[in-house]
Amino acid sequence: MEKQRLQKVLAAMGLGSRRRIEDWISQGRIKINGQVATLGDHAGPGDTIEMGDQRVQVPDVRSVRRVLIYHKPEGQITANRDPEGRPTVHENLPPIADGRWITVGRLDFNTSGLLLVTNDGELANRLMHPSYGIERTYAVRVLGGLDDEQQKQLIAGVTLEDGPASFKRLADAGGQGANHWYHVTLHEGRNREVRRMIEAVGGQVSRLIRISYAGVTLPPRLRPGKIQELAPDVEAALAELVGLKPETRHKTLDRESARRASKPFKAGKASGTAKKQAPRGRVARGGESMSHPLKRETTIRTRKSRTKPGQTANRRRGSRG
Repeated sequence: MEKQRLQKVLAAMGLGSRRRIEDWISQGRIKINGQVATLGDHAGPGDTIEMGDQRVQVPDVRSVRRVLIYHKPEGQITANRDPEGRPTVHENLPPIADGRWITVGRLDFNTSGLLLVTNDGELANRLMHPSYGIERTYAVRVLGGLDDEQQKQLIAGVTLEDGPASFKRLADAGGQGANHWYHVTLHEGRNREVRRMIEAVGGQVSRLIRISYAGVTLPPRLRPGKIQELAPDVEAALAELVGLKPETRHKTLDRESARRASKPFKAGKASGTAKKQAPRGRVARGGESMSHPLKRETTIRTRKSRTKPGQTANRRRGSRG
């Protein structure tokens, strides 16, 4: 790993966005090897960087990029820790040897669904940055549904306390009784934005699930609280979507190890043998969607006996001497 601009190095380590790190440098809050850093400084392997009370050392080799799909259940917050003691997403992530896990965006306490997690800070920052126009799609259940006029308002745009907002797409997804489902897509992820938009036109959200982010869809068989590694080819397409080079250092596994590694990980529990494996996520690029299903495990069935009830099995016996 050669020397690079300080903000790029720290962003890749997941310590903040480039813009935020540049602000910290301008404020004199970052030191390199004991010296206060300035904009334009470079850092490389072996350099010690101080950010307030935090001290990190630039690694010799960049960590292999990994991306996970986590099916966040309701009742968890997207944070490392919670002062109120509520369950957090990070408590349920698998251990990582190098670096740390970074969640791509947030889902509030009462929202469930797809959450991308990576150890690549630059990838996470680009996927969240508004300039890349990354799409997020949600399944939203509205009490009483939305009439035609309300749907038109949501597409045309509504005014929220933090600025205007609109859905790029809104599709009827059916429903029964008082509740009705819709699939909505937007290009940003402001705090509780979908809920606030529905409330702005007089609707009431009774359930909200994120089903897609940057074209990666929530696998239908991935249960809440479970984690699945993104396939290398899908991960490469995701990186290229935001102008990054694909990871080329993925470990090559033998067939049996690959089969085991592709199983969804149950957070907080040892993974057992599953009869069926969840399909991998899909990423859409250039209007085309690419599916990457996992192979299912072979189920060994017990061979049924052909002996009729009450009949003694005819066994072949050897000749007697």
